[in-house]
Amino acid sequence: MTQAFMLNGLTGFSDAQTPDTRQDLTGLFTEKPQSENITFVAKVNAESLLKKPTVKWFKGKWMDLASKSGKHLQLKETYDRNTKVYTFEMQIIEAKANFAGAYRCEVASRNKFDSCNFDLTVHGEWPYYRKTAVQASSDPDVDVWKILSGAPASEYEKIAFQHGITDLRGMLKRLKKMKKEEKKSEAFLKKLDPAYQVTKGQKIKLAVEVANEDVEVKWLKNGQEIQPTGRYIFESVGNMRYLTINNCSLADDAAYCCIVGEEKCTTELFVKEPPVTIVKNLEDQMVMKGERVELECEVSEEGANVKWEKDGVELTRDESFKYRFKKDGCKHVLIINDASKEDCGHYKVKTNGGESMAELLVQEKELEVYQSIADLTVKAKDQAVFKCEVSDENVKGTWYKNGVEVKADARINITHIGRIHKLTIDEVKPEDEGDYTFVPDGYAFNLSAKLNFLEVKIDFVPRQDPPKIHLDCMGRTSESTIIVVAGNKLRLDVPITGDPAPTVIWTKGEKVITEGDGRVHVETTKGHCIFTIEGAERQDEGIYSVVVRNPAGEDTADINVKVVDVPDPPQTPTIVSVGEDSCVVTWEPPLFDGGQPIIGYVLERKKIKSYRWMRLNFDPYPRTTYEARRMIEGVAYEMRVYAVNSIGMSRHSPASKSFVPVAPTSEPIGLCVDDVSDTSITLKWRRPEKIGAAELEGYGVEYCKEGTDEWIPAIDGLTDRTSMIVKNLTTGDKLQFRVRAYNMAGPSAPATLAQPVTIREIMQRPKIWLPRILRQTLIKKVGDTVNIVIPFQGKPRPKVTWSKDGEPLSPQFASVRNSEVDTILFIRKTERKHSGQYDLQVQIENVEDTAKVMLQIVEALKIVDIWGFNVALEWKPPKDNGNCEIVGYNIQKADKKTMEWYTVYEQYRRTNCVVSDLIMGNEYVFRVFSINLVGFSTEPCQTKDSVYIQKTGIVYKPPSYKEHDFSEAPKFTHPLMNRSVIAGYNATLSCSVRGIPKPKVTWYKNKMDITHEAKYRMLSKQGVLTLEIRKPCPFDGGVYMCKAVNDSGEDIVECKLEVRRKYPAAAPSFLWHPPFHPILPLFHPLNITHFISPSSEEQRNKDECVLVENCVFLITGEIGISLRVTGNFTVNPNKYRQNKIPHTRSN
Repeated sequence: MTQAFMLNGLTGFSDAQTPDTRQDLTGLFTEKPQSENITFVAKVNAESLLKKPTVKWFKGKWMDLASKSGKHLQLKETYDRNTKVYTFEMQIIEAKANFAGAYRCEVASRNKFDSCNFDLTVHGEWPYYRKTAVQASSDPDVDVWKILSGAPASEYEKIAFQHGITDLRGMLKRLKKMKKEEKKSEAFLKKLDPAYQVTKGQKIKLAVEVANEDVEVKWLKNGQEIQPTGRYIFESVGNMRYLTINNCSLADDAAYCCIVGEEKCTTELFVKEPPVTIVKNLEDQMVMKGERVELECEVSEEGANVKWEKDGVELTRDESFKYRFKKDGCKHVLIINDASKEDCGHYKVKTNGGESMAELLVQEKELEVYQSIADLTVKAKDQAVFKCEVSDENVKGTWYKNGVEVKADARINITHIGRIHKLTIDEVKPEDEGDYTFVPDGYAFNLSAKLNFLEVKIDFVPRQDPPKIHLDCMGRTSESTIIVVAGNKLRLDVPITGDPAPTVIWTKGEKVITEGDGRVHVETTKGHCIFTIEGAERQDEGIYSVVVRNPAGEDTADINVKVVDVPDPPQTPTIVSVGEDSCVVTWEPPLFDGGQPIIGYVLERKKIKSYRWMRLNFDPYPRTTYEARRMIEGVAYEMRVYAVNSIGMSRHSPASKSFVPVAPTSEPIGLCVDDVSDTSITLKWRRPEKIGAAELEGYGVEYCKEGTDEWIPAIDGLTDRTSMIVKNLTTGDKLQFRVRAYNMAGPSAPATLAQPVTIREIMQRPKIWLPRILRQTLIKKVGDTVNIVIPFQGKPRPKVTWSKDGEPLSPQFASVRNSEVDTILFIRKTERKHSGQYDLQVQIENVEDTAKVMLQIVEALKIVDIWGFNVALEWKPPKDNGNCEIVGYNIQKADKKTMEWYTVYEQYRRTNCVVSDLIMGNEYVFRVFSINLVGFSTEPCQTKDSVYIQKTGIVYKPPSYKEHDFSEAPKFTHPLMNRSVIAGYNATLSCSVRGIPKPKVTWYKNKMDITHEAKYRMLSKQGVLTLEIRKPCPFDGGVYMCKAVNDSGEDIVECKLEVRRKYPAAAPSFLWHPPFHPILPLFHPLNITHFISPSSEEQRNKDECVLVENCVFLITGEIGISLRVTGNFTVNPNKYRQNKIPHTRSN
């Protein structure tokens, strides 16, 4: 039996008070755990909660009952969508004596928390539940506790009988506890807590405080002494003794005891397994009736226990094995055999760390008709066969004639073979004519056809009979239109008469249809003309004409054939709006309805990350706008649509764009005006309380004039800040402002000011906020920098005035910088004249505020020299002698470590002195007081820096060396060489230079600087200088000079360049020998485009040495490697003959 009633407060009842159920509820509970028997129910109102609350059940102080659920303990939860109330139940089955104790129920949701305590007492075999502790009822004049505490144990039952005590055992337990509390431990100052709880895999530290810090303790686990290992660590710190258990496992769930001498203290350690989370969620499924369903999820730990629920009811293995539960490592599968419509619903899998839900839809199988029965026209004694074929071979059916069931007999045969159903009628009689219908069992549709009996009459006719078309036997509609479903076969058996036998012509429009074996063909037999369409298509629709002719005349008939089909797919659906768990989708009808009116539409949706489409409606939906519900917020979906007519369902439309069901945020809170001026206003607000699954994109600020309803955006776009300055407003306007938060779902409800705001600056009295450090005299030394910042307030911007001793400050004396909120007084380098009182005045019209700052500039004591243990000091007399003569000075010293001042000289008359007998290795500071007849000066003159007395003989003076001068004037190590080149081919001039530091190089042509000329390119690499002349012309000839300059001097080198015109010349053959000769060094690679060679046949047959770009070539006759070169070649035999290099002819 379960009984529920309301409780008050966040905690359980006290031991001495009765619960007051008349008080209003507080906290999260709408109903707290109640029971007369052994089932406890707690209800939580979730209307104001943003997410599902978390409920935990505890026994004692720490034991979480979620990990103890099983045979004797079950936890359940349900949710009512209408009332938005969660119901949580804890059921204890077959309670035992050890189930008694204190229990606690806690509920939490984000920053909200509520709890309730209750007790369970088990008496014999009947457990009961109580809110308050059991108290013994006794005579008010007799103290039963006192009698029991002083009586021997053998008298307890007698005393209980005399005073009517029924719960003697409970009282004795309390008495024993009271006696234990009276006894104080001599060995322990602080004992172990009654119980500890730790998560599996973590560590825990048990601590006790002993009276004697030198005593040794023993630790026991379940009565066995614990030896120190890597997992069990003993520590002793003063009076504290610690036992640390690392990497706790389920084996560590035990009773622990600490023993000191003959005393001990015990505790219970509960090891809690970490929550099992769901790694892979369940997926929605849609199956056909009779199919097998497998709902699969994956959890974080192998072998974990999970609980399956359907619509909030726990699933168990029943006798019919309807549900099967399969475990495979981390995978858990719920198997449903032979799914039925009753299995539709929401299935949920739960662990102690999470849950996952999916929806299962079971759809009736659609029976497809592969071949329908057709109308028949037969003669007497002929055989009539009605035949149809359906998709399911297990489906049975019944045949009807004019609504009456057809029974098989000697002449009527009914067969069912596989998917084919046949009704055969032998020796047809006139009474067999009628409407025949086949009805599949279990399906709400039928197949109908008509049997027409053709009666043959024998009459005397003339020799010639005009042709006649008999359409009375045709299965036509009232509109004389024959309708055929696309893909089906249409066969028209038209009876005709005429003598002699007429000829038949079938036409569609102007096209004549002839006999043949095509898809649309005609056939003529005696007394019949047959028109057949195999697999009718949409283009087969139209008016067909049949003409019969013979010598006696002709007859004509028109047959209107209409081909109907399933409609085309609808247009791509569009998502109009989205909500928290819903969306509104709209679409356009299909372009072609299949020849039959659209009955409605079927919609499907799926998650983006899934591959299964879920049908949203099973009955056709007549409109083109649909609101889909029961979606998960924050998950992306797609939608698609099918069109349905009387023929069937179309192909699906293209999927819509993906969308995420999200709800707009709640309105921003705390909108207020922070500041107002003549042309602007500053607004502030706070983030909305409810953001939702979508990110907050920003805020939109709008305003409208009073008396109008036109809201004007304050800025283009959105702002991500929670404050804004709206500018360029008209002074005097009365405006209303509102702020809306935007996310993917659109704008939220607006947050509006309580009343319109007038755009006019509000006068604020001027006020100076003088810093605390400036409320006393500010002392600075001569030469220091003064930077005084003083904030103030006032609107409009106040006028700020500084003065010193009643006179305005001049910019040459001190700098002043003012802003709207503060003023700065700045003196870069102070002097004695800057001492005095500075007055600050902040004024708005006739209202002002003033403040004063005292600045005192003091001169520093100067250290003249330091030697050995002596220091020479010097100072200047004070500028203000106090209107009486200075009679002397008082010189003091102080060690910087202690800063204790000792007098060195008293009544010293001069302004310089030498302080001696200082201690080596110490650091000192000094100060001087001036003395007149009144006494010492108020402030001393103190040294700015300290003095350190060096230890003698330890100062290292490094030897001085004269720095070597590595500088060197520029010098060309290889000069420029005169060159003669051919116009149109690139030419280069090269030389090398050295110098330290690196010299600056400048190139000249005919003493003109060519550094910035585009025709020339200057290169420098490790001292090698190259001037490249791009495609020179005769004009580029002349004297080229290279000049190198650095701080140590300069050097110049020059050469002549001759540029010759191009003209045809014979191509000599030459053999090149590498320049091994020591007098002809090579500085860079060979450039074969420029060389000097013989210009005549005689010279080409002679051996001559030629210099090309500092390379030597040997000109030979007709032997050697030949290279054809175009140009004018000359040679100077006298120039190189003396350095001619011997050569060797080669093949």
